[in-house]
Amino acid sequence: MNKVKQLWKENRQLVLFIVLMSVCRSAIADWYTVPTGSMQPTIKEGDRIVVDKLAYDLHVPFTQISLATTGEPERGEIVVFESKAADKRLIKRVIGLPGDTISLSNEVLFINGKALAYSVVSSSAQELIAKEDLNGLSHSIRIEKQASDQLSSFETVIVPEGHYMVMGDNRRNSADSRVYGFVPRDEIKGKATQVAFSLDYEDNYIPRQDRFFTSLYGG
Repeated sequence: MNKVKQLWKENRQLVLFIVLMSVCRSAIADWYTVPTGSMQPTIKEGDRIVVDKLAYDLHVPFTQISLATTGEPERGEIVVFESKAADKRLIKRVIGLPGDTISLSNEVLFINGKALAYSVVSSSAQELIAKEDLNGLSHSIRIEKQASDQLSSFETVIVPEGHYMVMGDNRRNSADSRVYGFVPRDEIKGKATQVAFSLDYEDNYIPRQDRFFTSLYGG
């Protein structure tokens, strides 16, 4: 018992720090490692994304129990959610809110009957990069020209109450609501806000200096 007390006395500050950090990551803020390119060009493989877990709910630490709703996802926001349909954690952009009618025709999104505005940024034999104006929030999307176009169009759907429609910015290379269906509100765990840091998987995991602490909503 004396040894336990001595260990506690010598290490209590470290233990308290670890506990507080764990509580913070569970209920307040965390980061998420992005393993795929489904959100390119906004998010790259190797990015560590800061996630605001208080953006939509206040949870009991280390549980999925919501004590209070602090906000609701908006169109254009990037959310992290635990997808039961995909059986894994995903990060995508909110396209449709409950009650919205959504369709996609040759890469052009229609929300409640109105086509979004697009402007081409660059085009090559491999890809097209365009700016998409999502009801006032401008962001980049990527179209891989060599990829299958089976995700380029879908008929009008209505987003059910308590659900959201999400899509990746890499439009032909993203398993999102077009594959797994609408996202239930209670699966959404937080709002992605910025890149904390980034490692280049194709260059010996060297940090990408230009991506440190960059906002995900810079257009």
